[in-house]
Amino acid sequence: MSRPPALDPLFRSLRSIKGVGPQLGALLNRFFGGEGDAIALDLLMHMPTGLVDRRRMVGIAMAPPGHTSTLRLHIDRHIAPPRGRASQPHRVFAHDQTGEILLVYFRAQGNWIEKLLPVGEERFVSGTVGIFNGVKQITHPDYVVDVADFETMPLVEPVYPLTHGLTTKALTKLVRATVETLPELPEWIVPERLEQFPWPTFREAMTKVHVPKEPSDSELWGAARMRLAYDEYLAGQLALLIVRSTLVAAKGISRSFTGEITGRVASALPFELTDSQQLAITIIREDLAKPTRMSRLLQGDVGAGKTVVALMAMAAVAEGGAQSALMAPTELLAAQHLRTIQPLAEKAGLTVALLTGKQPAAERRAVLEGIASGAVNIVLGTHALFQGAVEFADLGLVVVDEQHRFGVSQRLALTDKGRHADLLVMTATPIPRTLVLTHFGDMDVSVLRDKPRGRQPIDTAVLSIGEYDRVIARLRARIEQGAQAFWVTPLVEESEVLDVVSAEDRYAALRDVFGDQVALVHGRMSAAAKQEVMDRFKANEVKILVATTVIEVGVDVPNATIMIIEHAERFGLAQLHQLRGRVGRGAQRSACLLLYKEPLSETARARLETIRDTEDGFVIAERDLDLRGQGDLLGTRQSGMPGYHLAVADVHKHLLEYAHNDARAIWRSNPGLTGPHGEALRALLYLFRKDLALPLIRAG
Repeated sequence: MSRPPALDPLFRSLRSIKGVGPQLGALLNRFFGGEGDAIALDLLMHMPTGLVDRRRMVGIAMAPPGHTSTLRLHIDRHIAPPRGRASQPHRVFAHDQTGEILLVYFRAQGNWIEKLLPVGEERFVSGTVGIFNGVKQITHPDYVVDVADFETMPLVEPVYPLTHGLTTKALTKLVRATVETLPELPEWIVPERLEQFPWPTFREAMTKVHVPKEPSDSELWGAARMRLAYDEYLAGQLALLIVRSTLVAAKGISRSFTGEITGRVASALPFELTDSQQLAITIIREDLAKPTRMSRLLQGDVGAGKTVVALMAMAAVAEGGAQSALMAPTELLAAQHLRTIQPLAEKAGLTVALLTGKQPAAERRAVLEGIASGAVNIVLGTHALFQGAVEFADLGLVVVDEQHRFGVSQRLALTDKGRHADLLVMTATPIPRTLVLTHFGDMDVSVLRDKPRGRQPIDTAVLSIGEYDRVIARLRARIEQGAQAFWVTPLVEESEVLDVVSAEDRYAALRDVFGDQVALVHGRMSAAAKQEVMDRFKANEVKILVATTVIEVGVDVPNATIMIIEHAERFGLAQLHQLRGRVGRGAQRSACLLLYKEPLSETARARLETIRDTEDGFVIAERDLDLRGQGDLLGTRQSGMPGYHLAVADVHKHLLEYAHNDARAIWRSNPGLTGPHGEALRALLYLFRKDLALPLIRAG
């Protein structure tokens, strides 16, 4: 179905609007950042960030300095700057019944001011009142209008984000012209929701926000912005459901299990599964048994045991004769998974292989042959697993680890290697409910909340880098007792821009104290060099490992009980939580020390206090969302997470749950988006640029 004709005015190029010439058109294209021409819809979705209230009309005597006032003035006389004195102002003297005021213009050329403010006549003038030499004045008034044209002055004026060369007046004029062309669209919100929230229509809401009569019309918590935020959430949730239907519906294989291989894996485990692990395994087996494709997100806090759950899922798939592929974001993490999975899998009779881009040709060829023949049951690697040269005999399950940076389109592409492959996405970054719905709304979700039995709590302290000597003395004592430590810094090498200790500098300083007991690992090293250092650390040949965030995810050294994070104020909450999770993995009590450099911002202090006060990753994730405001917890650009134009997470996140539930109800009752309500929903998807999901809807 093509775009509803009623929306055509909003999809026209801004260059076609009267008053938009080549220069302004090019400026708008750059500002709105599209690949083609900016369109009228871009203006409609460009929300104001504030308001100027010009309704104060109290007369000169009562107009407070520093505030905007609108005055009805009688123009008395002009004093233009002498010739050759362009730097001096053009001054206009005016009065009303309560007093006198000066209107000041700098660098005014020609006689346009005399025409704008003719002596002897009255004009409405609006601007910020100031005082100079004891006299009230308005410098460069925002508006000057004839008494007869007073209604054209916006008494409540939205303030928009601008770019260099784009004025408020020019943008406001274009936005108002766009709002006037907005048609009254059929309602897409279900009646039950409108009974709960008596919101205006979409057109009324847009008009209130862009052409407000009262300041409350465009407030974030007002009815108009609430309505628009809900609309944006609903469009996003509906698009995710459409993508999900493409991924799972009528494409899966109903898998059967003997219980033999999974039983042998369970028997080989050196620990008892937690309740949440057992529940997740049960639910995943139920998904795999269904004729639809599984699309599940497995969330687990640091050390919650996601890898074992994934292994049990892969073992279950192997019972039906199919293969599994586990994709990790780095070769280091893929190799870590191999060391965890291979001993358990081999005891169960499964063949595991590692495929990386840097393997010797003969070794790589042998692995590829094993994958193609089906001799390899489980293959581990990076995104190279899904490149053209890799052919699977029967790929049944794709496990994606730590890939919250993958959007829904990539998730669809991932399973193309197996026509019926199920999908399990794992993340050790606890994600708030708001962002789960935003980014993974097309997936079912399992959460591992409890940690394996016997795990010790981690003592976390916050200390100034000024206490460095004390830290070194304490570290020496712990190393002599047999402990191992991580020391993490934010940079690999010295920076000319940032006053931050680098990993190389800290490595050199610690070697002066601890000698060969110190090693260094960072992201610029080759995979082989990194692995060699990690193997030495794991074998306890190295006592202190200086590192960057390359050790953030997946590194498992149970004997390491100390984590020191230098310049902790420069790390995000999720990173700090992940780094701390590298210790506390054995039976011994562990410690994490957050070293900071003064001065600390309020936000940085709040982050460090949050990490100090709790180990619950889900509490930390919610706090992170609060501290970052409407910023995306997972990083918008890197993750491909949908960015919002109208919804502001701090104010509107409660509406996401309503939109999610409503979208599911709509999709259950009308999966083809047919009929009048379906047409209204299609218009919604076009308005919020989700129309790429529409071709995925199957007929009927």
